[in-house]
Amino acid sequence: MDRFYWDSFKTFFRIGAFTIGGGYAMIPLIESEVVDRHKWLAREEFLDIIAIAQSCPGVFAINMSVFIGYKLRKLPGAICATIGAALPSFVIILLIAMCFTTVKDNPVVESIFRGIRPAVVALIAAPTFSLAKSAKVKLSNCWIPIAGALAIWLLGVNPVWVIVVAGLGGYLYGRLIQPTEP
Repeated sequence: MDRFYWDSFKTFFRIGAFTIGGGYAMIPLIESEVVDRHKWLAREEFLDIIAIAQSCPGVFAINMSVFIGYKLRKLPGAICATIGAALPSFVIILLIAMCFTTVKDNPVVESIFRGIRPAVVALIAAPTFSLAKSAKVKLSNCWIPIAGALAIWLLGVNPVWVIVVAGLGGYLYGRLIQPTEP
């Protein structure tokens, strides 16, 4: 049997079990494992998978594991990677649900959550900067993600429309403005 299936399960299980802050906080860990350590994907392929996973409905980390597993070993690869990513959260949430009602009003637990919240914001912010660097966001085009974020945050624009407009803008730029190579 191909060792990839076990390796992908273990890799995504470990990431799913030890990453606090959700899918966006997992990006640097997934990138480190998939691109740097195992060399399953090139960095550019990884960025493409982030864009696709973010554009699809569902849990971001699960979408990432599905796309990575599928790209590497089709349906069996997608199943192994996805179960690995989802199983830790499922077990942890099940355990929390079983005992949360008894501890939710505990001052110690409330204090712990107040301390965790700012750290989660940092876990989400850090990959944003590394993604911007990998996606070659520079001073000349940094207005695009800033405008998209402000449209979503301040104007309540649906993120799907931001993605559609950005994709259409990229297509038009490539076809009409950017010089073609011979």
